[in-house]
Amino acid sequence: MSHSIGPSDPLKTPTKPIESLDSMVVRFAGDSGDGMQLAGDRLAGTSALFGNDISTFPDFPAEIRAPKGTLAGVSGFQVHFAARDIHTPGDEVDILVAMNPAALVQNLSFLRPHGTLIVDEDMFDAKNLKLARIEKDPLEERAMDAFNLIRVPLTSLTRDAVAESGVGRKIATRCRNFFALGLVYWLCGRDPKTTLEWIDRKFGDRPDVAKADTLALRAGWNFGETTEAFERSYRVPPADLPPGEYRNITGNQALALGLITASRLSDKSIFYGSYPITPASDILHELARHKRFKVRTFQAEDEIAAITSAIGAAYGGAMGVTASSGPGIALKTEAMGLAIMLELPLLILSIQRGGPSTGLPTKPEQSDLLQVMFGRSGESPLPVLAAGGPTDCFDIVIEAWRIATRLMTPVVVLSDAFIANGAEPWRIPDIARIPPIDIAHPEAPSADDAPFLPYSRNEWLARPWALPGTPGLAHRVGSLEKHHGTGNVSYDPDNHEKMVGLRARKVANAVHLIKDQEVFGPDRGRLLILSWGGTLGVCRQAVEVIGKKGKAVAHTHLRHLHPLPANLGDILGNYERVLVPEMNSGQLAMILKARYLVDIISLNRVRGRPFMVRELVDAIEESLA
Repeated sequence: MSHSIGPSDPLKTPTKPIESLDSMVVRFAGDSGDGMQLAGDRLAGTSALFGNDISTFPDFPAEIRAPKGTLAGVSGFQVHFAARDIHTPGDEVDILVAMNPAALVQNLSFLRPHGTLIVDEDMFDAKNLKLARIEKDPLEERAMDAFNLIRVPLTSLTRDAVAESGVGRKIATRCRNFFALGLVYWLCGRDPKTTLEWIDRKFGDRPDVAKADTLALRAGWNFGETTEAFERSYRVPPADLPPGEYRNITGNQALALGLITASRLSDKSIFYGSYPITPASDILHELARHKRFKVRTFQAEDEIAAITSAIGAAYGGAMGVTASSGPGIALKTEAMGLAIMLELPLLILSIQRGGPSTGLPTKPEQSDLLQVMFGRSGESPLPVLAAGGPTDCFDIVIEAWRIATRLMTPVVVLSDAFIANGAEPWRIPDIARIPPIDIAHPEAPSADDAPFLPYSRNEWLARPWALPGTPGLAHRVGSLEKHHGTGNVSYDPDNHEKMVGLRARKVANAVHLIKDQEVFGPDRGRLLILSWGGTLGVCRQAVEVIGKKGKAVAHTHLRHLHPLPANLGDILGNYERVLVPEMNSGQLAMILKARYLVDIISLNRVRGRPFMVRELVDAIEESLA
């Protein structure tokens, strides 16, 4: 089916005036069954193909199947696309599409003054107002005068538009998201061709559904062109991105592809043991699609089985990986201690969310730092790394695997729901240019060789990774303390102290495998912004905003949280004050204060939402004052 736009095509070149903009932020909001995630994802993908830089923020409801039309069931997807390099999904929304009253209530605060508000007025009836706990129709309130309100009978228009497809009333109504998407495509100057082709591929086995979605998308486009409600449409030119081949990628997808790449670089098969948990489950889904790359995925019956199966795979010589979020990491902690005692390479991915307990399962938070640093019995340090954004997830697991295999230790990689579900353009790397990960297993000893010592150590204090079944390399493993050479069980107090010290110094050696900390901005001055994890983009953009106001503020982003970079203490000493924004109650700030005895200003948010740039700008200006 051809979808080219020409003189005979219903989607003609727009005839209304076109205004060029530097960037736009669009947010779709509706019930969890309204297809808002799909609409936002298609807008993001289309914008990325056009050449814009993009950043997305999917906002899922926390309850599974919350009652339709209620505040708890609102689902949102925000897309920021620009003609320049951007770091965040945007503070304020330029276009808000609200599919029902609950979506309007939950999202109106994000819409900028005089921004465009598109609502499905068919849904603003007494029933839906009651579900949203609203007494009066908000569309009739004077507060709406602050916005460019566009009332569209979206439901009825969609049903009329798709009538010829023959689908039932329920499916016809569910096509509303494509009508809304078509309208936004017209308003933002997006080419619908790729989405029309996607519909054909996605619903090829249901031609009636494919036709209905196509008709709805075209009807939305044509509504924008013909209605008098819109005087103009907008265009955001392509961004000047470095040349290369790009794809749109989420953090969880990047983690999966990074794991596969690390396994190929080290010539190891992957064993991924996992128990489903939001927001980590998509890593399992993505890896399961790539079994041709020697990927084995195991959906365990619980978190303990997930990590212990990965430990068993590591003992057998595979690349053992497990992942979870805060509650699952808590259940894995005893087995993490086992992996530390066995001194095996293992990757533990923690995709953070709001807590405690079930907490806010779909909302981002940086709540697991202290847990992965200290939440185990005994003296049991581990290297801890934190991804700074979706595309960084690819690189960070490769680096983590290098550290794990060099030091023979488990390594924790932190992400969060914001990074995991958010997307940005990723320039596909040339794998041939990534250095290999060299791993040497001990071979069977000859008759003249000394007896094999499983806990002998090299210059990095790492023990040998002996593969089971290799003649002459039989040794004991387990969770009891080991003799420092033979690996036999030892209760000797001096040996225990020696082994605790050896394991700690081995992890500390990771500092020699990481780069010195870098600073963006002046190398000394009044204020340094220090970020980690998902706060990277918002901190960088806030510093850029402050810089345009003529105020010199520096920014540094921590990728390695344990051990900390060797030169971090010197950097902190070059500034009068250090501001540390965190989506927790100040976990990293506490560590930095204890380690470096510096003046730390904590800016903490635990609201299940990422920081806004304006929050950081206000905090910076207050600190400078």
